[in-house]
Amino acid sequence: MMKKIGMLFLLAPALAAAEVDTSDWACEYCPFDDGYRAQIRAGATSVSDDAARFGNFTGYDEEGAYGNVDGQGRYNGDGYRIDYVLEDLGLDSRAIGISLSSDGLFGVDFGYRELPYRRFDTTRTVFTQSSSGTLTLPSGWVSAGTTGNMTQLASSLQKTVIGTDRQVIDFGGYWNPRGPVRVFADFRRQSRDGIDIKSGGTYTQAALLPRWIDFETDQVDAGLQYATDSLSLTLAWYASFFTNRNPALTWETPYLATPGMATLRMANEPDNEFQQVSLSGKYRLATWDTVLAFMAASGSGEQDEPLLPYTINSGITAAALPRATLDGKVDTLNYAFTVTSRPLDKLRVKFGYRYDERDNRTPVSEWNRVIVDAFSSGGIEQNVPYSYDRMHSTTSIEYALRKNLRVSAGYEYREINRDNQEVAEQTVNTGWGQVRVQPWAWLDVRAKGGASARGVDRYDESVAVSLGQNPLMQKYNLAYRYREFGEIVATVSPLEKPVSFSVSVLFADDDYKDSLVGLNGAEEFRATADVSWAINDNATVYLAYGRDSIDAHQTGAEQFGWWDWSAFHEDRFDHAGFGMRWRPTEGKLGLRLDYNRGEGETRIAYDSLSGGPSELPDLESTLDSLRVEASYAVSERMDLTFDLRYERFEVTDWALVSETTLPTILTLGADPWDYDVYAAGIGIRYSFGDDEIALAE
Repeated sequence: MMKKIGMLFLLAPALAAAEVDTSDWACEYCPFDDGYRAQIRAGATSVSDDAARFGNFTGYDEEGAYGNVDGQGRYNGDGYRIDYVLEDLGLDSRAIGISLSSDGLFGVDFGYRELPYRRFDTTRTVFTQSSSGTLTLPSGWVSAGTTGNMTQLASSLQKTVIGTDRQVIDFGGYWNPRGPVRVFADFRRQSRDGIDIKSGGTYTQAALLPRWIDFETDQVDAGLQYATDSLSLTLAWYASFFTNRNPALTWETPYLATPGMATLRMANEPDNEFQQVSLSGKYRLATWDTVLAFMAASGSGEQDEPLLPYTINSGITAAALPRATLDGKVDTLNYAFTVTSRPLDKLRVKFGYRYDERDNRTPVSEWNRVIVDAFSSGGIEQNVPYSYDRMHSTTSIEYALRKNLRVSAGYEYREINRDNQEVAEQTVNTGWGQVRVQPWAWLDVRAKGGASARGVDRYDESVAVSLGQNPLMQKYNLAYRYREFGEIVATVSPLEKPVSFSVSVLFADDDYKDSLVGLNGAEEFRATADVSWAINDNATVYLAYGRDSIDAHQTGAEQFGWWDWSAFHEDRFDHAGFGMRWRPTEGKLGLRLDYNRGEGETRIAYDSLSGGPSELPDLESTLDSLRVEASYAVSERMDLTFDLRYERFEVTDWALVSETTLPTILTLGADPWDYDVYAAGIGIRYSFGDDEIALAE
């Protein structure tokens, strides 16, 4: 494999300044805002078709016309400055930002924005939310053992859009009393509501459920800063408080059910909070131009919400819970420091160290097992509080052999210690080397390569067996892994030529040689190229292309023993794009065009000792995206604008099936994305206030 990496590698003097008296200097060309200026754009956009994904983060998810207002403005005078930004006020992605400051003495900021996320608009369900967190079936619903025998299914389906809306409020400020001390505080509230997908069921039957969500997260970041020319310190407090107004999901099963199992319930994300105090800083030494930076933080997270009972099946007799709440608590500890120094003019060295600890102090209790609300197993199990500590150190050096030739090398060491998991201790050793050469002023080439070995002290099969896993299987993030990687990047920028070109190639090979069952190996090859050309002072064009290829092999076992099937994964991703910018110096017309095309394909081939070779249907996706923006200057203050967006997205995904495709799984019937959408908009942009920036006297 190193041969492949080898192929990849083939592909101002210092000035001494005397002290200068600047007290009599005058700034003749320094621009300062004075007065009021603003720019407002109002327009309308027409969208050709409904397409949920096209409306992600924009709000253009339905066919029709949309009005919109954008703008920005500033007032500066009498020692105060006010800035504001308005974005997409007529859309579901609207945003407002306002800031007030006074000559650096204090500042106040306020922001509000909404972020729409649309996943599917072709989904349908038979469930209705009758109360918070409860799903009910239609009146007169006739249950059946399979989806094909649900006689009321087709007539009871109702369209349900899977998506959420996020509202974010920001408020913050700072106070700087013209000295080395600065006080700051910021508050953010995020509210998220809508519908997502959650699965629930029994041993042999399941349903994809439309879950109504109502989340709220409050975050506070406040602190005190001290800064001089050589030293800076920040003492900060961070807190996060999460609230879920639907802590449980209850639903009526659409399948035939035994007495007591007609209604099922599961827990959702519980309310929780996290608080952390941190101290960070940086100190600059004149010796060897050295910079020391450090960070230390201590935090604590808590979750103490009431626990649900073992089951709501009245036909099962279960013991009482060992405690009413989880009483969960996790303490965190983080500290890090870096040292960067230049002991010689040609030599630069850097060392970094980081330590992270997570101590789960949740009490351990003995719990009964109730299997999918069907029966009590009679077994007793203990909850497992996971804890870990991680250490990461980096060392690197760079030496300039010549003015146009630099070599560097580095070493990284990681160590992870875990509790109650298959691997108690894991280490990663990584070494790399790099050469950067500029043989001519117009050519810059950088080549890097290295290897990484992740070792484990022992993979404890007994822990895997206790979790119901094959003892021969090793999880890919815990197993031994040897990686080789290489990268080359070249940039060509001819002097006095308006053209620049760059190309990069990356290769990585992962080998999991100790994994008898699980991921065995993976290879990735990535190549990109782009060129830009400034045709003249008024026009530029660019062209870009990239390809990413990932191959992986895994083995599995139908029984608890040696592997009896294997699978080969081939992922291919291609991207191509081009664009242009054109604005004549004295002309009134401006034009911008961008086009991008992306293609993806995944092939999965199986080879089973019992069934022989077979292949899953290919997963394919194609995205074409075009955007054209034009403006015409009617006057010095007013422009007419035109905006055209086109997007075509087509997906082939065998995992998305109708409600009756699988006899024992009631899906939401989402169709693979397949749409062509145009969004054409016109508008007027008008400028208010002063035309020019005032110059300092």
